Amino acid sequence: MEFLNEVKEGFIQAVKSCFDTDLNSGEVLINETRKEFKGDFTFVIFPLVKKLKKSPAEIGDMLGHWLVENLNEVVGFETIQGFLNLTLSDEFWIRVLRQINSTADYGSFPANGQKVLVEFASPNTNKPLHLGHIRNILLGWSCSKILKANGFDVKNVQVINDRGIAICKSMLAWQKFGNHHTPQSAGVKGDHFVGSFYVKFEQAFVEEYKIFQQSDAGQKLYQSEGNGKSPEVFFKEFKNQYFNQYSTLGAAAKEMLIKWEQGDPDTIVLWKMMNSWVYEGFNATYDQMGVSFDALYYESETYLLGKKAIESGLNKGIFYKEPDGSVWINLEDVGMDRKILLRSDGTSVYITQDIGTAQQRYEDFGVEKMIYTVADEQDYHFKVLFEILKRLEEPFADGLYHLSYGMVDLPSGRMKSREGTVVDADDLMQEVIEEARSVSAERGEIAALPQSEQDEILRKIGLAALKFFIIKVQPRKRMIFDPKESVDMQGQTGPYIQNAYVRIQSVMRKASSFDTTLTDEYTTLSEFEKTLIRNIMQMPDVIREAGKTYDPSILANYAYNLAKEYHRFYHEVRILNAETDAARAFRTTLSENTGKVLLKVFDLLGMEMPERM
Repeated sequence: MEFLNEVKEGFIQAVKSCFDTDLNSGEVLINETRKEFKGDFTFVIFPLVKKLKKSPAEIGDMLGHWLVENLNEVVGFETIQGFLNLTLSDEFWIRVLRQINSTADYGSFPANGQKVLVEFASPNTNKPLHLGHIRNILLGWSCSKILKANGFDVKNVQVINDRGIAICKSMLAWQKFGNHHTPQSAGVKGDHFVGSFYVKFEQAFVEEYKIFQQSDAGQKLYQSEGNGKSPEVFFKEFKNQYFNQYSTLGAAAKEMLIKWEQGDPDTIVLWKMMNSWVYEGFNATYDQMGVSFDALYYESETYLLGKKAIESGLNKGIFYKEPDGSVWINLEDVGMDRKILLRSDGTSVYITQDIGTAQQRYEDFGVEKMIYTVADEQDYHFKVLFEILKRLEEPFADGLYHLSYGMVDLPSGRMKSREGTVVDADDLMQEVIEEARSVSAERGEIAALPQSEQDEILRKIGLAALKFFIIKVQPRKRMIFDPKESVDMQGQTGPYIQNAYVRIQSVMRKASSFDTTLTDEYTTLSEFEKTLIRNIMQMPDVIREAGKTYDPSILANYAYNLAKEYHRFYHEVRILNAETDAARAFRTTLSENTGKVLLKVFDLLGMEMPERM
């Protein structure tokens, strides 16, 4: 906390004066005083006990008296065990607000000269973006904005998974069931249109499998390989094997994949056409969510990357080759297992292309850090990837981080893409906007505004409800998203924070113009005012911590606490009809700066503020 630098320096001087002992600033631990104790900030004096060979109480009392006598900022103290709690002067808090008010882009840090790449979204082109993607996108986007505020030069990228058997399933289903329809002719958004054929393929496959199970061939197979299992258990376990060995649809999908890999012109034309429909749909969703990318990497272009790295690793003895020609790495010495890098036929696996893609990104951007926003199901994959890149001595290997997050469920349970039970991102965004509309209709506070203005306000409220509800949860935790709960105006929600901001804008409109110089005449603060200043004073440290830990939930919860304190301040303290002009000017300035902080934090989290609601 840079505002406390003078107090920290005073503490160092006090130790020198009282005990003839030198400390450096890194040895001084200062925190906010816990609410159950009297004071504003607390110095931890336990580390001094051994050095000074005195009791905590004796050390605390001597330092406290020295600080009260010699430092204008300190007006009182209390020693509790190994903690020195200091009460700071009203003049200190007034000076803090004055400094915040005069600081341009308060909370942001200067450029640090470091480049960082953040990967997020990374969808498949066989289905639309869904609730799980929303959490991924919100985490990646907010982290990128927080890192920019911390002074990093940030590049946002995504890997688009545009090849493989799943994509071929959608393509085959369109050929069989599409009747030459397009998203335009069907009146359906492109990614939803293509995703419906992925579901149709699964439905057709399930029907085909049922027929097989009841056929003579199926019954004969069960009798010979059932091993005492019930038909239900056996055929459930046999499903993937059936797809690969017996299924007509499976064979057709695999044949299409082979044609794609061989560059068959008709297959490539179909693939490009259907992917273009999906990209148009994705871009509309990204626009609605307010996110953008600096570069796109396509798996159809990256799946061959990494082979040169494997050859280099073989030459250096990092990798080894089995008699069948496959290439492996042994990571048992660091608690992992053996990992295949090239199959015996020379084809790549996922981690091979991830190695090559990382190298390509470094070549493209020269970044020191790469952040991968990927669900926790891939934790082990990234441990392996990062270890391999370290052994290859890549210059960026020490700057790799897996932003791992838990899955998102609905109150109704888990979602399944193939069965069509996922919640599409577009549908979910529309649902929370309609929830906001329903709540707004009950309150009636924007009913007099033009419909277009109402719609824009409700869009901001609905999307903030969705985004905040997801971002406020620490990334690694699994979570349940409840659309109705997300728009609660009294809960820990985005609309609750927006309401504090809107309340501040109402104060500012009513205040119109005021003489800010009068704030210098205000000298006696209430606890509500000091608490609010203390909260807005914390923002730079919170932004730094959220960037350091890649955890936007820290910033989200800070915004909620600040909004809560402002609502309390608003109800307990007279602002526009304050007892003096100086008090009115000071409290209006305090309100204005609280609003600026809430606005900035919401922007860093990828959310917007309405002026009215």
